[in-house]
Amino acid sequence: MKKHKKTHQKKTSVRNKKPILKNRVKKAKLEKVKKMGKQELKGYKKLLLRQKELITGEIQHIAKDTLNKSQKDASGDISGYTYHMADVATDTYDREFSFGIASSDREVLYDINEALKRVEDGTYGNCLECDKQISKKRLTAMPYTKFCIKCQKSLEVKGKSSE
Repeated sequence: MKKHKKTHQKKTSVRNKKPILKNRVKKAKLEKVKKMGKQELKGYKKLLLRQKELITGEIQHIAKDTLNKSQKDASGDISGYTYHMADVATDTYDREFSFGIASSDREVLYDINEALKRVEDGTYGNCLECDKQISKKRLTAMPYTKFCIKCQKSLEVKGKSSE
């Protein structure tokens, strides 16, 4: 009967340790994923701030050249004569095209601001969908990204892409 108790005790202790070990491994993996070096974070933050500055400059340039001018000023026509329909259409197309670029730039600017918030709260570099670490190549190419490649592809297939 003593053998039975020892065997039973071993099984119980193995059962009790196994979940603990799994939890430790899981916790260690999560900590590894969520922690990025301070130097790396500083580098990505500089990259984000540089892109933010460039995009802000583009938006200001578009506003100065397109949005703050009347159609007459934009066309460069100083005469009092009416415009030709083709000229008006071209000017309108150019203005709408500039509006589209400014709108896209504003969306990227929003994403950059969100990424900077994630840098501050320590969650930068993690996919918002699966919480796994985003590859450094992807972060370098697109530092304001929210998703890893796998989740981005999945979202694009579903039609919910935000990038």
